[in-house]
Amino acid sequence: MMPDTKDGLLRTSTGSKGALKEKIVQIYDAFFQGKDPSKGVPNFWDEMFLLKANVQYIESEFGKMSPEQVVALKENINTIFYHCVETLKEDYLLRIVNALQTLCALVRGVHKKRLGDHSFDIINILIGFDSAEAQMQTLIMHLNGFLTGEYSVSLKNLTLRLLLVLVTVTDNVSQNTILEYLMINSVFEAILKILADPTSRQHHGFDAVLLLTILVNYRKHESANPYILKLSILDNELALTGLGCVVSSALADFNRQFGAKGEDAVSGGGWFSAITNMVGSIFVADTDGIQAIGKDTNLSILLTLYEAVHLNRNFITVLSHNHAESDSRLEMPTSASSPAVPGLHPVDTLLVNETPTNILATFFSYCSIIMQDTKDNERLNHARLCLIILNCIAEDQYANSFLHDANLTFKVHLHKVRMRHRKPLAERDMPSRPLACALLDLMVEFVMSHMMKNFPEQLYLKCLSIIHRIMCYQKKCRVRLHYCWKDLWTALISLLKYLLSSEQMLMPQFDVFEVAIQVVNIFNLFITYGDTFLPNPTSYDDLYYEIIRMHQIFDQLYSMALRHSTNNGDYRDTANKLTSILINIRAIINHFTPKIDSWSAANNLTTLTEEQVLDVVRGNYDTLTLKLQDSLDQYERYSEKPKEIAFFTQMVRTVVCDSRKNLSITNLEQQRLLKEFSTIT
Repeated sequence: MMPDTKDGLLRTSTGSKGALKEKIVQIYDAFFQGKDPSKGVPNFWDEMFLLKANVQYIESEFGKMSPEQVVALKENINTIFYHCVETLKEDYLLRIVNALQTLCALVRGVHKKRLGDHSFDIINILIGFDSAEAQMQTLIMHLNGFLTGEYSVSLKNLTLRLLLVLVTVTDNVSQNTILEYLMINSVFEAILKILADPTSRQHHGFDAVLLLTILVNYRKHESANPYILKLSILDNELALTGLGCVVSSALADFNRQFGAKGEDAVSGGGWFSAITNMVGSIFVADTDGIQAIGKDTNLSILLTLYEAVHLNRNFITVLSHNHAESDSRLEMPTSASSPAVPGLHPVDTLLVNETPTNILATFFSYCSIIMQDTKDNERLNHARLCLIILNCIAEDQYANSFLHDANLTFKVHLHKVRMRHRKPLAERDMPSRPLACALLDLMVEFVMSHMMKNFPEQLYLKCLSIIHRIMCYQKKCRVRLHYCWKDLWTALISLLKYLLSSEQMLMPQFDVFEVAIQVVNIFNLFITYGDTFLPNPTSYDDLYYEIIRMHQIFDQLYSMALRHSTNNGDYRDTANKLTSILINIRAIINHFTPKIDSWSAANNLTTLTEEQVLDVVRGNYDTLTLKLQDSLDQYERYSEKPKEIAFFTQMVRTVVCDSRKNLSITNLEQQRLLKEFSTIT
């Protein structure tokens, strides 16, 4: 038997009070010295796991050791790991909790020694190759039992934390061989059960979706991943809805946080601050709000949303579910491994009558915040991921039918960069419209607000492709969306104008003609098929008016493309393609401009009103000849492989590294766990 000591402390031979040392620490010291204090003590492990695990001490001791010293302790580490797993079979919850904490500390401690040339295998050091398969099978079986059984919130949090520790031991998740055992012994069903149950989801939803997202990305394009298959065919409506609630909650809370900061900025600074802000915003767009909370953007939640939208067609129906915004609020997760989502509030039953919304409306609002500022790589990557998700949504038939349904309207709060020339629109003044209008507004805002020296070409290409997909759906299904199309045309022409004026600066950076081709193709779609989806003939007339009014931009664009198509430069092919697809726009300009000039001269007018120009346009449609262009309504469907593999590898790596930093168990948590489980027999 282990010696009995008051409060689990042992005195040294000096007997001084300052030399008191925890019994559990002396046990750890013996193991770290290469000894085996369990020999000859029949009840050693039962009594050891009754003592409070000192997680910080274990990790700190590993930190002091060299990789060679850790390798030398392999047998002792294997022994502790084995008895931790064996203890999970116990009915006494205090022992289980201490065993789980010890496992967390062992895995984290051994992982930290994988430095330099000492790339020893973590599985062999922790478990031993010979017994690894059996022990991991037993371990995962018990973890599944804790997650799905009638156990306390704290025990389930600790279980999820251990799983997250296991899946985050390497920066590159695909190099983590421990995950092979989680591929064989699935925790997918346990995750689904957490997401399907509202109470369980409130406490554990964030950790559950984080775990699922990491597992889905294990060797995603190298071998068969059962989590990808199971997620892609999942049709459990409760679980999918629960997944949507977790995503919606995180995004909605970020939106509320940003909105509250905006209100504080307006109301908290007084008149002098207000004047200063106004003068400053004449010259610089206000992005301080995003900079202040940029670190809280929830990359893991965005990746979860991406995987759900990309892999599971059934999840698209979840995006259309209506709910009161308060319904999506989750309780602040108690696990330190949970994503940083400041200010989460518990569900408030007094707020269930808030304005109905849905995940898409919340996501659009979130995107409008994230895409305001793309000046550093972190925000640029968040904006890129948002646009990829929107791209997947925009090419889905069912999602489009919901986006364009005139009977389903929402007020979507799209945040815009504050500038002096425009005032923010109060939420009560926002029109209730189909979500396609909000999506187009979001894209128009992006186009107008990112024409800068560090031009985000890839983001623009994705933005334009989203617009193109929306247009293709409207053309195919003859949907006449009541939208102010002039805003879109103005934005696209402004973009072309910027490309022309910045040719010398932008050409060395990227192929300007790729962006221009996408813009012109959108115009060609309107010109060729606009009569099938524009809301009325007047809109078609307005399109021609804008093209004629801004004819100099299109003329200059043609001249620039012609020049580059004949000079044997790097972009000769795309420049040549641009000259050919401008044929109908040039035909419109060349057809109507002489007739407008002739009508103006006949009526002795030097300046014509918009209505006078439109009268000339309407009277001369019959003699206009346009060329039918092929494949205007065709596009290459999104595929992660090969173009986006490197991007998502980096995003998952960031999520893993950030998560690992938050997985240590604090003294406060240990005290709470000890207090909770020491009273349970």
